[in-house]
Amino acid sequence: MTNRFLRTTLRGNLVARRGGAFLPGMAGFALVLAALAFLPRAWAQQSRSDEKITINYAARTGTTWPFYIAKEGGYYHKYGLDVTLIFGVHPAGIAMVESGEAVMTNYTLEQAMQAASKDGSLVMVASSFKKSLFSLMAKESIASARDLRGKRIAVSQIGDAPYNYALGLLSRFGLTARDVEWIPIGTDVNGRAAALVSGRVDAAMLTAPVYFRLETKGFKSLANISDYPDIYAPTVYLFKKTTVTSNPRLAELIIEAQAEAIKRFYDDKAFALAAYMKYSAGSGETPADVERVYDSYAKSNTFERVPYVLAPAVQYQIDHAPDARVAAQLKSFDFRRVIDNSIVRRLVQEGFFEKLFGPGIKAEEETKARIAFGL
Repeated sequence: MTNRFLRTTLRGNLVARRGGAFLPGMAGFALVLAALAFLPRAWAQQSRSDEKITINYAARTGTTWPFYIAKEGGYYHKYGLDVTLIFGVHPAGIAMVESGEAVMTNYTLEQAMQAASKDGSLVMVASSFKKSLFSLMAKESIASARDLRGKRIAVSQIGDAPYNYALGLLSRFGLTARDVEWIPIGTDVNGRAAALVSGRVDAAMLTAPVYFRLETKGFKSLANISDYPDIYAPTVYLFKKTTVTSNPRLAELIIEAQAEAIKRFYDDKAFALAAYMKYSAGSGETPADVERVYDSYAKSNTFERVPYVLAPAVQYQIDHAPDARVAAQLKSFDFRRVIDNSIVRRLVQEGFFEKLFGPGIKAEEETKARIAFGL
């Protein structure tokens, strides 16, 4: 709308040409200045065809919600991006980024750190999601997580996010990875839920709203990572380093577009719900389920307005590696090579988040900067 207004203003007012120059009237000139004041910083990208890119998302859960809003709300387009969103569970997202099939993926921090520390070819530039509603669900006959010793637990892949979160919860009940039998399902949360319902496994790590439905069928939640503040489970924006190097503005534009989507999430519940339901069509999730997740996310400010990658979250992954081999890999690697908070810091310094969210965001900027990794 802003660009259409500007074009109309220019056509209507730059009408008198003398000596090769257009001479607008004072009123028209004032309108032009007013239009320019509201142009988005990515107007230069909008003046040409949008840049076509692909973004992977590794989970059909609330972690991807701002991506849906950025797509449906036109925020990618506002910043000159023609985005195709493609779903693919771990390790598909990593493979897509490394091959160049996708420019980025929204990955869990622990998986991103493990992948990036192998050869240093990947880079994490932002973290906009704190933690999912992620529950260890089990058959009704299992009274406690302690009773899972010797039982079968569904994960998508050994070493994936559900596996790591399950380990974090089991440790609270005195169990280790060797005390249970891991069953890799190979699909997302819906596949893990189906394995639990069919009796193929005794328990499974499930995100909301999928586990809401199982509660109505008699399955029970043994533990939820949302109840443990010391379990860090954020996601990060993961790029190939060469992608960021060859196109420095791309990561910045994506961060800006998705920051606007996060603002829309908090400001416009109806739109956020509609965007989510469009992308979850066929999953069996009901509007009531999604609204329950929305209310929880909004209350806990799950989506970060200032998306620094935080040092405590990085240290948690190093201290809670899934096995000895990964622990040695993470402890020996210098993560300053693959975590880059400079883009977010620059946006803070330029006032982007303050303009977007208002002056009240400054306190959050200062708080997050003190615990941002590498700053």
